[in-house]
Amino acid sequence: MRSLTIMIFSGLIALVGLAGDAVNVKSFVENGVMMFADTSRGKTFAKDPAVVFFKDQYLLYYSVPPGQGVKGLRIGIATSKDLVFWQKQGEMKIGHESEKNGFCAPGAIVLKGRVHLFYQSYGNGKDDAICHAWSDDGLSFTRDSSNPVFKPTGSWTAGRAIDADVIEHNGQLLLFYATRDPEMKIQMQGVAAAPINSDFSRTQWTQLNPDAPILKPELPWEKKCIEAAAVCKHDGKLYMFYAGGYNNEPQQIGCAVSTDGVSWKRLFTEPILPNGKPGGVELL
Repeated sequence: MRSLTIMIFSGLIALVGLAGDAVNVKSFVENGVMMFADTSRGKTFAKDPAVVFFKDQYLLYYSVPPGQGVKGLRIGIATSKDLVFWQKQGEMKIGHESEKNGFCAPGAIVLKGRVHLFYQSYGNGKDDAICHAWSDDGLSFTRDSSNPVFKPTGSWTAGRAIDADVIEHNGQLLLFYATRDPEMKIQMQGVAAAPINSDFSRTQWTQLNPDAPILKPELPWEKKCIEAAAVCKHDGKLYMFYAGGYNNEPQQIGCAVSTDGVSWKRLFTEPILPNGKPGGVELL
């Protein structure tokens, strides 16, 4: 899963996932930097953020850990008018059999006045897969009855799919996901597509890389893991920001570019966002 995501919105750097009393949240906010952590489990925690603008406010979807009476990870929802001050609105409850052991790591997109979430089931090992839900208010979600809607196939993958991110491109909705090799040791990136006017149920998805990952760890700092794709579009090209290395090995951020979402070229051989100094939190 994504351990730390850095998002840039109109020049604001949003840090989500940092926990502990060593972080002075007030000083972050005073400098116009969003700092959010959920305290509902008795500790500050928020991971895997996805932000959309919907009905005159920003919606933040993020992973919440297990807690008393709550089995597995869940997805929390917070709202904001300015991307700095956030108010938690609630959590998604279990809504489908595929979520019984937990669900998390949402990817969000607004299409035709509706919020669509693509998220992973959790706690099922190789069987974790991507699920779909939608909402007309951004807070209450209807599950896709065909969940999970996607998991990869092929001799190169264990069949697991996590860390969904979606973007509209050339009349399709592209779904980026992380998977592992058959031995569950190497984390890699894949992509699937569905017609943009479809309902995004299971039968609508086509795996665009049936024989090999679209990106796998090759550089020394990427170690055995490339995951947590965050994709944006600029001048007709897709740019993927990804995490290299498992969680705190340390995990660092790289960038690659593509025109079709399948063939990717790294822009740099070194991380564009290297890890910070041990024990420190730095503002860029």
